[in-house]
Amino acid sequence: MEKYLEDLFSQQQYDKNNFFLIAGPCVVESEALINEVAEKVSGICKRLGIPYIFKSSYKKANRTSANSFTGIGDEEALQLVKKLGQKFNLPTTSDIHTAGEAAMAANYVDILQIPAFLCRQTDLLIAAGETGKIVNVKKGQFLNGPSMKFAVEKIHNTGNTKVGLIERGNTFGYQDLVVDYRNIAWMKEIKVPVIMDCTHSLQQPNQSAGVTGGNPELIETIAKAAIATGADGLFIETHPNPAVAKSDGANMLQLDLLEPLLEKIIRIRQAVI
Repeated sequence: MEKYLEDLFSQQQYDKNNFFLIAGPCVVESEALINEVAEKVSGICKRLGIPYIFKSSYKKANRTSANSFTGIGDEEALQLVKKLGQKFNLPTTSDIHTAGEAAMAANYVDILQIPAFLCRQTDLLIAAGETGKIVNVKKGQFLNGPSMKFAVEKIHNTGNTKVGLIERGNTFGYQDLVVDYRNIAWMKEIKVPVIMDCTHSLQQPNQSAGVTGGNPELIETIAKAAIATGADGLFIETHPNPAVAKSDGANMLQLDLLEPLLEKIIRIRQAVI
């Protein structure tokens, strides 16, 4: 594990042979929701020895429909995420969408996440790198793994070497995604941590209703294959009741299914390391 990740997880007791987990609800809906998820997931991870990063977006800027929920307010949501991190002693992450958001969000979270659609935005990558925070970049649905070296280089050129890459599938037709697991091996050749987004890779975007669909029943399949092929971490959005979630409910994992899933994946990790 990279030194910067060891420092990030220094307050947690974990098995150093484990993968790390980034998990939480898609978007900050309320303080009660994010606290419920963080308390549950952090308890599971402590028991299983998995280093854990809490994730929830303070704003959803890339929605299909103008009627989609985008957030409770940027500063209010970021303050809640920061408060949660302090309460549960967890590192936190959220995605940013413009160069102007980088410095603002860096005041509240430990890791800045770059959305897949924006992974080639030079000004955004540079602004994120200049904060000195860890920057995780999602691989674009339109790119292959090797091409992500250029995103990493842009951040490295700011003097920031704390970069991770997230695989989330590639566009397949108009309304589906497919995961090419060669990308995990290819991105690991860039010498950065590689994380598998097990939920967004199962999205079915561009539905006629304006709300993204998904195949959450395949989350376990995606996660198992990712660990078997060398992923360093897993990204899983989870919610106590995805059916009522305000964003991406169609592909989130129901919270009470997370623990048995992680137990299975740990056994795969132990078999392949």
